[in-house]
Formats: sequence, structure tokens, C-alpha cells
Amino acid sequence: MKRSSVGTVIKNKKASHDYEFLEKFIAGIQLTGTEIKSIRLGKAALSDSYCLFSNGELFIRGMHISEYWWGNLNNHHPLRERKLLLTSRELKKIERKVKETGLTIIVTRVFINERGLAKAEIAISKGKKEYDKRQTIKRKDAERELDRIRKKN
Repeated sequence: MKRSSVGTVIKNKKASHDYEFLEKFIAGIQLTGTEIKSIRLGKAALSDSYCLFSNGELFIRGMHISEYWWGNLNNHHPLRERKLLLTSRELKKIERKVKETGLTIIVTRVFINERGLAKAEIAISKGKKEYDKRQTIKRKDAERELDRIRKKN
């Protein structure tokens, strides 16, 4: 059975501009019924979201999932914390890296996999300085110019 919502992807476009990704992980998200329906409709935003540890578990904070239009009294709160589902080995590894070096855990994208489950791609990341952002923009412009030249030839 093929679902039409497979391939629904919500990206955090601001994250790659503000952070340098060091390591990425795929995690499940613990959601309620109306939340998954809203995600399948593409009604979520990751612009101000980040992850934090609480009692050895990892949570997403700041992820906005709009209320489901046909939801009733059982509708969810749009900005509630959502638990990420990772193996204990991955959680320990991430927690160790974040505590030791002062890195941040950012949600880069949320998607629906083939089985219809919501997954989040998280990245251990380091904040970029202003000059790093300028260098990234210069590099992208140079690559774009090279692509234009290659297409003409």
C-alpha cells in the first residue's frame, strides 16, 4: 500500500546557514495522532527548533506543528516538546559530545519514511561565525558560476 504522504519533507533551511554539521543521526519522533496528520499535510516548521537532554532522554523544543484542522478537543499544542527515539548507545554518544565540546543539536529535517512513520534528521553542529558564513556564500557562488560555464560548453 503506497501512501501519498511518503516523501513529505520539512526542512530547516536556516540551520545550514547558521551551523556547521559535524555528525547526523536519524531518530523517530513520539507524536500524537493529530500531530502526524499535520506533518503529513506539511504543516510544520523547524526554523527555531533545537534538541536538549532531560533525564537521559532527547527532546525537540521549538518545533511548530500546526493544529490539525479536523481535530476537536483532542488537538495537540503546537509548540510542545516531543521525545526523540534513539538507541541508548546513540543517546550516550550524542550526550557525551555535546557536554564535552559545547556543541548544539539541531533538527535539520523531518520526513515520512516508506512505512509512514515520522523521522527527524538531527545533527550535532557547531555555530558558524560571521566570516564562516561569508566564506560559505562565496564558495556557493563560485560553484554556481562553474556550473553555468560547464552548461554553456
